[in-house]
Amino acid sequence: MILLDASGLSASRPGRPLFDGVSVTIASGDRMAVVGLNGSGKSTLLRQLAGRVEPDSGTVRRGRDTRIVMLDQDAPLPGATIGEVTGTTWDAAAALDKLDLGGRFDAPTATLSGGETKRVALARALVDVGPPGERDDDVLLILDEPTNHLDIEAIAWLEERLAAHRGGLLLVSHDRHVLDRVTTRILELDRGHGYVHDGGYTGYLEARAEREAQAVRREDVRRNLARSELIWLRRGAPARTSKPKARIEAATAIVQGRPPAAARDGELDLGFGAPRLGDNVIDLARVGHRYGDGPWLFRGVELSIDPRERLGIVGPNGAGKSTLLDVIAGRLTPAEGRVDVGVTVQLGTFTQRSIELDPAMRVDQAVAGPTRLPDWQDARFLERFWFDADAQRSPIGLLSGGERRRLQLVLTLRARPNVLLLDEPTNDLDLDTLRVLEDTLEDWPGAVVVVSHDRAFLERTVSDVLVIDESHPGRRVPGGFGGWEAARRARQTSGPPGGVATRVAPKVALTRPTATPPRTPSTLRRLLRETEKEITAHERRRERLMGELAAAGHDHHAMTRLGQELAAVDSELAAAEEQWLAYGQELDSA
Repeated sequence: MILLDASGLSASRPGRPLFDGVSVTIASGDRMAVVGLNGSGKSTLLRQLAGRVEPDSGTVRRGRDTRIVMLDQDAPLPGATIGEVTGTTWDAAAALDKLDLGGRFDAPTATLSGGETKRVALARALVDVGPPGERDDDVLLILDEPTNHLDIEAIAWLEERLAAHRGGLLLVSHDRHVLDRVTTRILELDRGHGYVHDGGYTGYLEARAEREAQAVRREDVRRNLARSELIWLRRGAPARTSKPKARIEAATAIVQGRPPAAARDGELDLGFGAPRLGDNVIDLARVGHRYGDGPWLFRGVELSIDPRERLGIVGPNGAGKSTLLDVIAGRLTPAEGRVDVGVTVQLGTFTQRSIELDPAMRVDQAVAGPTRLPDWQDARFLERFWFDADAQRSPIGLLSGGERRRLQLVLTLRARPNVLLLDEPTNDLDLDTLRVLEDTLEDWPGAVVVVSHDRAFLERTVSDVLVIDESHPGRRVPGGFGGWEAARRARQTSGPPGGVATRVAPKVALTRPTATPPRTPSTLRRLLRETEKEITAHERRRERLMGELAAAGHDHHAMTRLGQELAAVDSELAAAEEQWLAYGQELDSA
């Protein structure tokens, strides 16, 4: 079923075109991601396809029965409480619980943080689509950066939820794991044009490399032709008068031809350097923190940061990761314990709030500072970081989310710190900037401590992780993200010593009761239908895991992991089938 067909779409922002002539068709079952540089118009394109804004030119045709559900990047919540936004169905309760917002139907939306607001909006979008297994092949689900502010468990759950969606999926994401595991096609916006590639992130990289190689080959051919045509044109004026006019025009076009301008001028260089860092950096001794008389977020944290530290802080949302980073940075005094900072330490902090920038201020003014006017040196500086003349003179409020984050990152590194504290640095950054940041951190001469839920980023940048969760509030795990992930999966399979659960207990009851008589026949039939949907979702997941297991080949690590997941799914499927039989028997005797 064709859900949406768009052709010749274009868009611009004041003084600058974004894209032109972009065409895309999305059918049921399609899984398409939109990627491109920050400011290339990804979010604008999504809003055009969803009907939120009109394109400058082109047409968008939606199927007669197509239903569009969209998660915008920054959309206000239509309700005074979380329950008013998402509804209070069991599916809403389940989605909120998976997004670490369980049991908070009555929470006022005005008091939510930015991350909580984004998660409530995501829950609303998923509820609007409907529970997994329901008829949703006529729904086009459009998600703009859905994994921002999600922890690793929630991202894995979202991947499963999206895999069960039978309609169309269109999303903007810079999470490379999500791109590889969820999408089957990628629409790349590059220098105003749209290119569609089959496959996930890996397929996109291969296709992009081949397109760039072809462009180089075409330019080589043009240069060779230009040399020969230039010789022909220079054979004297008398000879030229007898030459065919069409040939002269063609030769002139070849000589004057130029390859397409680069998407960005030069290579992004974030290596500002750092002053020498002594042996004593930052030490935490028995540190713990809580707000007021509330529960402890963490206690007894012992941490010694060395001069070449590469440490990731991981754990579920709300566990206190950002709070611990604030304690390390000295922005927050811990409720107990001691923090010692070496005399040579110069901190650079890049938080989710990051530097507060006035949206009305121009970019070049932010770089120049409050005491002087921007000059040519500021312009040259900004060009190094992919801000062209138009972007330099733009108000910060007109920048894309990724451009604002890149500006904040540049201003942080420009101060030449020797200890970097990064809180969710990958949010909104495009894939090219992410790779440069990863390379920069690899060679960074100082210490790096990072809070992130981006699995690919953690794999490339940290050597150890500090786990902040209910069972291990401050335990250091060697081996980086991979070591922690392996240990976490082992705990999920076998359970921790003493049978203590490692996951926070659900805040609301998500399972429907099995024995609360008396139940009417209509209630039992509804329960049967809901259980059938669960069985269908489990069967789809089992089928996908079987396919992945067959494709794993000799990858024993992958086979072990998939085998464990398959065993868990089989257990859930068997429980759902038993529940369905129990409901059926109760209905027969009703």
